[in-house]
Amino acid sequence: MASNKRRHRPALIALVVVAATVCLGLAWWQLDRFESSSGTGQNLGYALQWPAFAAFCVYAYRKFVVLESDPDEVDKLNSSRGVTEIPEGLLPPRPKSAPAPLTEDGTTDGAQIAEYNRLLAELREADARRAAASADSTNDHPTDNPQRSNQ
Repeated sequence: MASNKRRHRPALIALVVVAATVCLGLAWWQLDRFESSSGTGQNLGYALQWPAFAAFCVYAYRKFVVLESDPDEVDKLNSSRGVTEIPEGLLPPRPKSAPAPLTEDGTTDGAQIAEYNRLLAELREADARRAAASADSTNDHPTDNPQRSNQ
């Protein structure tokens, strides 16, 4: 059962009072503008609209207080919403990525990329072997180095 303990929130009450007062003041100002010589129908529309904003401020605060203090009210609100998820088949299916196009030799781009990467790996290994072989040959004959000719 919901507790009947009421919370008093002076800051929120003050905010609602100030907001409603400002809205009503703006309605008064728009009504004065409408009655002046430069007033238009738009001023009259605003003069009628601002009190509705003031009433909404009071309604929103009242609804906040009721929903916060009464869990049964929250349950009633949630149960009256109806459908809460999108039914299956309502939306179109998500687009799928297009299959990789075939090349002239009948393979996909993915196969070509894999083959290219394999060739690059072979070249890197061959370069590493050549670099190791040339390093070994320079270590065997240190006097053959043209920069060390002064020895």
